[in-house]
Amino acid sequence: MTGQVLGRVNLVNGHVKTQLIAHDKEVYDIAFSRAGGGKDMFASVGVDGSVRMFDLRHLEHSTIIYEDPQHHPLLRLAWNKQDPNYLATFAMDASEVIILDVRSPCAPVARLNNHRACVNGIAWAPHSSCHICTAADDHQALIWDIQQMPRAIEDPILAYTAEGEINQIQWACTQPDWIAICYNNCLEILRV
Repeated sequence: MTGQVLGRVNLVNGHVKTQLIAHDKEVYDIAFSRAGGGKDMFASVGVDGSVRMFDLRHLEHSTIIYEDPQHHPLLRLAWNKQDPNYLATFAMDASEVIILDVRSPCAPVARLNNHRACVNGIAWAPHSSCHICTAADDHQALIWDIQQMPRAIEDPILAYTAEGEINQIQWACTQPDWIAICYNNCLEILRV
C-alpha cells in the first residue's frame, strides 16, 4: 500500500465502501489480528512513524498504538499469531525491533536490539506466543524469547548467520520447525 487512504471494498461490486484517512503520509505495511477470528482488527504502519489500529466494525476512528519519538518511518509490522495483544514493528534503517502491547498504547513493552545493521524482516512463531524471529543486513536471523516481558530482553535464544544480508523471513505456519530466509539470490530453509 502506498497511499494515505485505506478503504473497505464491497467484494460483490468491487467499489470502495468506506475510506479511512488516518496516516499523514504513505502506508508501508498492514497486518491483521487473529482476535475475533481475524476478520475485524488490523493495524498499519507508514512514513509518519505511527502504528494505527483499526476495527472494521467501527470505521469512524483508529487508535494510535505507537509513534516513533523521532518520527522515523515504520517499515514493517507483524501481529503475534497466538496472542493478539502483541505487535512487532521496526523503523526504516533501524537495528532495533519494537514489541508493543495494544492494551498499553504508546509505550513499547520490549526492544530487541542485538542486530548490528538494519532490520529487514520479522516473523512471529505460529505455535508460540513468546517467540519471534528477526532478520537484518548483518546476515543474522535471531530468535527471541519474549516471555520475560516487561523485563529487558538482552539476547536472542538462537542465531543463524547467512552468507549475505537477509532481506526477508517467514516462519512456516503448518510446520513450525521451519523458517525461510532470503538473501542475495538464495533462499534457505532453516530447521529450528
